[in-house]
Amino acid sequence: MDYSNFLIMNHEISLVVVMILVLLADLFISNKKRFQYLAIGLFAIHTYLSFRWNIGDAESFGGMYITSDIHCFVKNFLNIGTFLVFLFAFEWNKTKNLSHCGEFYFITLSTLFGMYLMISSGDFLLFYIGLETASIPMATLVAFNKKEQDSPEAAAKYVLTAAFSSGVMLFGISLIYGTCGSLYFFDVMENFTPSPLHIMATIFFMAGLGFKISLVPFHLWTADTYQGAPTPVTAFLSVISKGAAAFAMFCIIVKAFANYPEAWERFLWWIIVITITVGNLFAIRQKNLKRFLAFSSISQAGYIMLGVYAATPQGMAATVFYLFIYMFTNLAAFGVISSIENKTGKLMMNDYNGLYDTNPKLAFVMMLAMFSLGGIPVFAGFFSKFFIFASAMQLGEYVLVFIALLNTVISLFYYLLVVKAMFINKSETPIAKFKSDPMTRLGLIVCTLGILVLGLISPIYEYIQSISFGM
Repeated sequence: MDYSNFLIMNHEISLVVVMILVLLADLFISNKKRFQYLAIGLFAIHTYLSFRWNIGDAESFGGMYITSDIHCFVKNFLNIGTFLVFLFAFEWNKTKNLSHCGEFYFITLSTLFGMYLMISSGDFLLFYIGLETASIPMATLVAFNKKEQDSPEAAAKYVLTAAFSSGVMLFGISLIYGTCGSLYFFDVMENFTPSPLHIMATIFFMAGLGFKISLVPFHLWTADTYQGAPTPVTAFLSVISKGAAAFAMFCIIVKAFANYPEAWERFLWWIIVITITVGNLFAIRQKNLKRFLAFSSISQAGYIMLGVYAATPQGMAATVFYLFIYMFTNLAAFGVISSIENKTGKLMMNDYNGLYDTNPKLAFVMMLAMFSLGGIPVFAGFFSKFFIFASAMQLGEYVLVFIALLNTVISLFYYLLVVKAMFINKSETPIAKFKSDPMTRLGLIVCTLGILVLGLISPIYEYIQSISFGM
C-alpha cells in the first residue's frame, strides 16, 4: 500500500481539509457570527468542487474503498442537504448556541465523513467503521441542547439503541466472515449460500442497519429522539443519515446478497409493509410537529425500501431519485418548523392554526412540502413515488405496491391536517407575523425550487438511471 490509494478519495480528503480549517477558525475567530459565515462558506466551496470531480469507476486499498459516478452523485446530494441544514441552523446557533457553534459544525462534518465511508465501502469492515464514525458524533449532536431536559434524554435513547443495534449487526457480520472467510462484498457473494446460518447472518445485519433507516420494528428511538434533538439536528437525522444508510443497504444487497434473494426477500417484504403502515397510523395521532415528521419519515423509509427490495438498476435509480427529492421536501418542512421555533418556541400543530393569515410565505412552503411528501401531482414527491412503485412493479410485486398505494391515501389524510390547520382553522392567538433570517430564507427558496422544478426535469432521473447501470 502507498499514498496513491488516497488519490481517488477526493470527497473525503476535501471534507477533512474543511474540518481542519473549521476547527482552526473556531480557535482564532472570536466573532462567532463571522465564524458561521466562514464555516458555511468553506463547506459551500467543498460542495461546489465535489460536482467537478469525475473519477469514474475506481477502487483503492485492495477493493476496500470503491467509487463510481453513482457514489459521487449520492455524496454530492448529501453535501447539498448538509449545506441546507447549516443554513437552517444559522439562526439557532446565533440565538441559543453561540458559544458552541464551532463544535456543531465540526461534529456534523465528522458525521458526514462517516457517511462517505459507508457509501464507498467495498467490504463490511470499512462499512462498519463508517457507520460508527457517523453514529457516535450524531449522539453528541442530539444532546446539543444540554440545558433542556428532552435533549439529553433523546441522546440517551439514541445511544442505547445504537449500541444494541451495532452489536446485532456486528454479530451478523461475524457470522458472514466465519462462514465465507472474507469481509469483501464480492467474496461474500461468491461464497454465500441459502443455508440457515447465512440467512440468520443476513437478517441480523439488516436488522442492525434497519435502526439507522428507522424501519419498524427498529424505530422505537425515532420519535423521542426527533422531538428532543435540536430541530436542525432532527432534519439532519431524518434526511442525510437516512439517505446514506439506505444507499449503503442497497449497495450491500446488490454486491453481497444478490445471488440468493430468498435469504432476505421475504424478511424485507414484511418489513416494508409494517414500516409503511405503522408509520402512517401513528403519524395520524401526533400533535407535536417534530414527532409528526418522525413517524412520517418512518413511513417514507418504507417507500424507500421498495427500491432497495427491487435490487435492480431501475431500483437503484428510483431509490437515489427518491432520496434526492425527499431531501428537498423534508428539509423544507423542517426549515419552516425551525424558523417558527426560533421565533416563538411553538411546535404543536394547533399552534399553526391561522398561519396563512400572518405568515403566508411560510405556510405556502409548508403546504408544498406536505403535498410533495403525500405524492400529490405535480410536485416532485409524486414522480419519486411513481418511479419507486414502478421499480417494484417490474418484479411483479403487485400486492406490495397495492399496499403501498393504500398507505399513500392514508398519508394524504394526515399531511392535509397540517394544511388544514394553516389555511382553514382559525385562531384567536395565531403566530405573530415575523421575518425569517436571510440564511433560512435562502434555504427555503432552494427547497421550494426543488419541490416545484426537479420532478418535472426528466433528464435528472435519466442521468441517475444511466449512472446506476454502471453500479
